[in-house]
Amino acid sequence: MPMATVHDRYTREQIDSYYADGVWRDHGFFGALEQQVGTRPDKVFVTDSTTSYTYRELRDAALGLAVGLTRLGVRPGDRVAVQAPNWSEFVVIAAGVSRIGAVIVPIMPIYRRDEVSYIVETAEVRVAFTPEVFHGFDHGAMFRDIAAAQPGLRNVVVLRGGPVPEGCVRYEDLAAGVVPAEAEAVLPAAPGPDEPFAIVFSSGTTARPKGCLHTFNTMAGGARLLGRAWNYTEDDVQFGPSPITHTTGLVTSVLLPLLYGAGTHLMEQWEPREGLARIAKFRCTAAVSATTFLRMMLGVYDPDVHDASSMRFWTCAGSPIPGAFVREAREAFPGMRVLSLYGRSENLSTTLCAIDDDPERSVTSDGRAAPGQQVRILDEQGDELPRGQEGDIAYRGATNCLEYIGRPEETAAMFTADGFSRSGDLGVMDEDGYVRVTGRLKDIVIRGGLNISVRQVEDLLAGHPAVGEVAAVGMPDERLGERVCCYLTPAPGVEPLTLDEVRDHLLAAGLAIQKVPERLEIVDSLPTTATGKVQKHLLRADIAEKLKAAGG
Repeated sequence: MPMATVHDRYTREQIDSYYADGVWRDHGFFGALEQQVGTRPDKVFVTDSTTSYTYRELRDAALGLAVGLTRLGVRPGDRVAVQAPNWSEFVVIAAGVSRIGAVIVPIMPIYRRDEVSYIVETAEVRVAFTPEVFHGFDHGAMFRDIAAAQPGLRNVVVLRGGPVPEGCVRYEDLAAGVVPAEAEAVLPAAPGPDEPFAIVFSSGTTARPKGCLHTFNTMAGGARLLGRAWNYTEDDVQFGPSPITHTTGLVTSVLLPLLYGAGTHLMEQWEPREGLARIAKFRCTAAVSATTFLRMMLGVYDPDVHDASSMRFWTCAGSPIPGAFVREAREAFPGMRVLSLYGRSENLSTTLCAIDDDPERSVTSDGRAAPGQQVRILDEQGDELPRGQEGDIAYRGATNCLEYIGRPEETAAMFTADGFSRSGDLGVMDEDGYVRVTGRLKDIVIRGGLNISVRQVEDLLAGHPAVGEVAAVGMPDERLGERVCCYLTPAPGVEPLTLDEVRDHLLAAGLAIQKVPERLEIVDSLPTTATGKVQKHLLRADIAEKLKAAGG
């Protein structure tokens, strides 16, 4: 499919201003890596629990992988998917894919057949990288099944696997026989920074996620704005528990440290005590994650056992941070700033608190627009509302995606006539420009920072013969923010489903376990408007009241 260009989204005046400001630069991912190799070739850039790469080693490995991909027939503009945990190989793949001008399509490791096959088809993926098995799930078999049904997926590359199944390619074999010094001679010209770089999928109001097309500059620009706000330097070491196949991890655990010549440590599976041990071992200084991660870490932190003194700041994103929690974290980690951020896959960081802001701003707000960027609160017609009034949070600046791939109507609906991208999230802006997210128009549940489209859950359940009507809503949860609660009416003459039966049905349909409802309410009917639309606000109020009455 033809992809949008930077000129479809930005005016020449905007493009020139972003370059003049330095938020956009004249090199892509591989060019940024080459710059660091020229300055600090032997500095360790990325580590995980078993593997590390210096800047030079990363460059050489990426060149070898780029040659291997061209041997597989990957060409500029082709899409290459990666579903992997936080392994350092992801950074090699991102650099190698970028070097040949292909487009990386990150896929969250928790996604299963239903989500993965849709992303592969929608993005027209040609090659996919995946573990053979990770934590008991057979990713390799899933991708082989998808490839059998979608002939456009030509190759499945297995990461950290043993014997490679028939029809797959071993990751280590891709670069076999490649001499890095000779690689450039057989590779195409490196792409420019305004060419397509990544397609990141974001949950939305529909049953299916939308693929946000970004250039390197729109994503790296977001990282540079964050670095400025956080006084980031080459001395920082990023701690990365957030999935690097999600926008948060890709921008803050890969691009941010790369651009600043810093280091990054990736944690493939979150466990708070182990997280504290990694912070101490690698002397991590910064982290960006859903609030859940910091909350869990705070719950096990023992100052007599754990050393978190290297941490400068921890930025919480994904949902508003309770003020009481910010104060609690500040008391436990007096040397670490707790900051807030509100972002979207469509434009990365919309608002954020800077390291030099009044600490109370992270208690009372989700930050403000970075310098040179604009945020407005809009009414339904797209007009700006006065300060203090609630409306749709909208952004205009250097980090807007170019489009939702294959969805021109939804792309057009997202942007106002003057180039602001509407979020569908509700917020209020104060006189100083700080925004507090107050709710959302989107029909999603945010569970530990993961956006869950309830429409997807509902559609999968609607086909069950025992289900009459179904509605999924978010129920409050102190640790994760929200969990999914499902309201069902039984089909006539059929015994109601149990929660275990709902769970088994959705898992068998390929839904990620994190999206499966964790509470089931069987009702005679669902509350609806006169036009038949389910009144989900009543269901959310109902389950919140029930939890409150039960002391939950």
